[in-house]
Amino acid sequence: MENKIFNEDMGEGTVLAVANSYLESYYMNPDFSSLPKSVQDELKIMCVLYVNDVGGILILRFDEEGNLFFDVDSKEFDPMFDEIGSGLLMRKVQREKEELLESLELFYKTFFLGDESTF
Repeated sequence: MENKIFNEDMGEGTVLAVANSYLESYYMNPDFSSLPKSVQDELKIMCVLYVNDVGGILILRFDEEGNLFFDVDSKEFDPMFDEIGSGLLMRKVQREKEELLESLELFYKTFFLGDESTF
């Protein structure tokens, strides 16, 4: 990965947020500025704590159907990146933040994809 917070060419879909332990930075896509401040704050805390614990780069991304995915990346041969811990923490976060993550998917499907079946 280039020395940027994120690279828009990294994959398909829409980036929601990125936390980067190498740059000690956080990015939230401005297209999601209509989310309540409390949701934005919760996302930021969740993402920053994640990379603080395991290192690397965490990318929250919606696919074409509106499913939210966690993409994790690290610099090549990074001895500080905890790959096993990353997988364990990802599952824990997905369990503990299930309601938030499902709400974000519903928001994206409704307001970005125009899925009227979500009403």
